[in-house]
Amino acid sequence: MGERMAFIGGGNMAGAIIGGLISQGTPASEIDVVEPYADAQAQLKALYGITAQAQPGAVLTQASVVVWAIKPQTFREAALQVRFHTKNALHLSVAAGIRSDSIARWVGSERVVRAMPNTPALIGRGITALYARPAVLADEKSRIDKVLAPTGQLLWLEAEAQLDAVTALSGSGPAYVFYFMEAMIDAGAAMGLSRDQAYKLAIATFIGSAELAHSSNEPPEILRARVTSKGGTTHAAISSMDDDDVKTRFVRAMHAARRRAKEMGDEFGGS
Repeated sequence: MGERMAFIGGGNMAGAIIGGLISQGTPASEIDVVEPYADAQAQLKALYGITAQAQPGAVLTQASVVVWAIKPQTFREAALQVRFHTKNALHLSVAAGIRSDSIARWVGSERVVRAMPNTPALIGRGITALYARPAVLADEKSRIDKVLAPTGQLLWLEAEAQLDAVTALSGSGPAYVFYFMEAMIDAGAAMGLSRDQAYKLAIATFIGSAELAHSSNEPPEILRARVTSKGGTTHAAISSMDDDDVKTRFVRAMHAARRRAKEMGDEFGGS
């Protein structure tokens, strides 16, 4: 990218972004990381040859882009330590819940982009929704695109409030998929398959179904109807789930995730 970058936090999501940048030719020497935990420091060194710093320092003044990949509850404290070194940088936050008003106030800059990625970013198959404050220029949004492109698909939003819904849908979404995988594996084992057999069948079913939906021009409800013959096995399963009101309960769960995302902004976004 031809510019120095700094990561505040060096955990899994930071690692996914760093790995993508390095795979696209960004030298490790152009990436600085502030990461207090020794295990995460060791992993960054082993995987990418990056020596992370435990505390922020003057080296951060060289960064033109700062990526905030830390827990929401530690954001304010970290920002107040870093802001004197990064006031001229473009700021990208992947922290859940923390609104851009709070981030801009803490880092002392209006050039802030919020992103909500998900964990498939770790293998380059994620999707990330983004919101840029008005002070962020078009060419700066393009720079953010280049930073995040290796993690998967990108979707820019016009309204920041939509990020709470994104958090509930795609941000938390992989956990929902894994939850249903667990149930399918448990059921398969209870019906006489080995857990390894049930695992392979469940994983392949999710991968194949997702690819089929992705390649089709038809919505999921049509694809589902095509394999739900009245009186057949799939119809029996779907009818059982309908009797248990599974879809309504699932939608309710996603609304709970959205509410929690908003609560986190209120809880951790104070002055």
